[in-house]
Parts: sequence; C-alpha cells; structure tokens
Amino acid sequence: MMFTRSQGRFAVAVSLATVAIFAAACSSGSSSSTSSTTTTAAPSGPTTTLPTLVIPTQAKSAAVAALVPAKIASSGQLTEAMDATYPPDEFVSPGSSTIIGMDADLGVAIAQVMGLKPVLQNVTFDSIIPGLQSGKYDLGNSSFTDTLARQKVVDFADYFTAGEAFYTKAGDTTTYSSLSSLCGHSVAVETGTTEETDAHAAAKSCTKSGSKSVTVESFATQNQVNLAVSSGRADVGFADSQVAGYVVEQSNGEFVLSGQAFNVAPYGMAAQKGNGLVQAVAAALSVLQANGTYNQILTKWGLQSGALTPIAINSATS
Repeated sequence: MMFTRSQGRFAVAVSLATVAIFAAACSSGSSSSTSSTTTTAAPSGPTTTLPTLVIPTQAKSAAVAALVPAKIASSGQLTEAMDATYPPDEFVSPGSSTIIGMDADLGVAIAQVMGLKPVLQNVTFDSIIPGLQSGKYDLGNSSFTDTLARQKVVDFADYFTAGEAFYTKAGDTTTYSSLSSLCGHSVAVETGTTEETDAHAAAKSCTKSGSKSVTVESFATQNQVNLAVSSGRADVGFADSQVAGYVVEQSNGEFVLSGQAFNVAPYGMAAQKGNGLVQAVAAALSVLQANGTYNQILTKWGLQSGALTPIAINSATS
C-alpha cells in the first residue's frame, strides 16, 4: 500500500504517538492461504513515539546467498517494491524520501543476509505484482495478505499475521462489525487490496440476500481513502487493522474505529513465480528470527503480537 500518503490531509505527520495498533492485514477477508503455520492473535501494540532504534547491520549468510537466483545475485542488489503509504508497515519518513516501517526494516535486513544491497522503491500497490511478473522488481514487500488467488501468480514467504478493520467519521452512530454490515452503505478502499476484493464480494452477497448493495469507492492511495471518508463521499473506510488504528490515532479525533478487527490472515513477501527467490527470502527471514532481529524489528514498531513462526512458503499452481 503506497505512501505519498505523506502528502495529503491525513498524511502522516509521523509520530506513532498513541498508536493503538489494532489487529492487522493489506488485507485478509478473502484469504484462503494454505499456510500450515501457527499464528498468534492479530497485533495490538503499545503506545509509542516514532521509533529511533537502529537495527544492526546483518552479516551475510553464505547458505542464504547460495539460494539467491543467479540473475539477482549478479546484480548485487535486491529491488523491493513497496507502497509506502501504509504506516506503520511502510511509509515515508517526514521531510525525506526514506521509506521506514516494519517491512522496510525487514527488507533491509533480508537483503543484508543475502549479501545484497537493499533498494526500496515506493510504487503504487496495484503495480507491484505486475512488476514482479515482468522482472521489474525482485521482491514485493508491502503488507501483502497471502491469498490463494495471489499464490497463483506469485510465490509467498509468510512472515506476519494481520486482520481487517473499519473506521468512520467521529459521531457516526453506525457500527460496522462485519462485511454484511456494509449492506446499504458506501465503503472506501485502496485499489488492489484484499479489502477491495472483500468489499465487492460483500456487495454481491448483500444483493443476493435481498439487502441493499454496497457502493465500493476505490482509490490509488490510502490518503485518498481517508479523504473520501472525511468528505462524506464514503460512509466508512476499510483497511488492514493496524493501519486503520494508525489512521484513527493520527486524525486528531476526526475518525474512530468501528467494530472489531476480523479476518486475521498471514502477510507474505512476494516473489516472481518459480524463480527461486522465495526460498532465499524464507531462509533469510528464518536467520533473522534465529538471531533475534525479527522480534527486535516487530517490537520496534509495536507489532510483536503479529509474529509468525515458523516462516512458511506458499504457492499455487492453478
């Protein structure tokens, strides 16, 4: 999910101040991951200010480096596509072009374990998978919910658990607690997310059951989603739960969470199907778990309750 969200009305003036990071996911809902890993409850992190902790530089692992596809290894770098508008997972540091957040820290550490230079690129979320397929990017590192549909076009190394949540303007008395509660309402979502898929599925379900349908308003960035809710164009915003929590906390009381987080599912780092990079990513993440860096990064961003062990590789052939 993309972060020129550092621009716009609800762009992050970034302080993770008083962020209640409710259970999270870019999202889940229609997820049908075949992961056999154990998962914890979705994240709900502590109140914190913008973290200043510097994650130690990682030593190259010869065993992990040997798993990196030759073309990527010979380039000397790992190009990672991120929609840096999705705090606290990935977003642009105020006053700079530097991408920070949980996924950014993990992405840097993974590349270092591989013996490669990390190159983080800020792009729109719905362009990442096509970019992986064409070879433009090596890794999709942007809070991807691992779904069966996505597994058919990319390979995933699952590393985190998250959910979905709704938020509204303060004073709205409607409670949105499930997809069925969207019937008869308009919902704002970011293009290409699981929330967008789930919202369209809810529209069909509402119509089939004889209820009023759902008006789905899709936008290129999370900032635009927030503005749609603020302006009244949409009744409710729909995002990964920790992101929804962040949006609410940064809105100076203009937004409130509605209902509880739901549809908890794994996040996966995405790689081009069949090129073998996903094995190297999974191995690097396992190294980071073993040496404590993985937990250090999640704790830094208040997301440690979303930790997933062990790392899982998921792919589908059809």
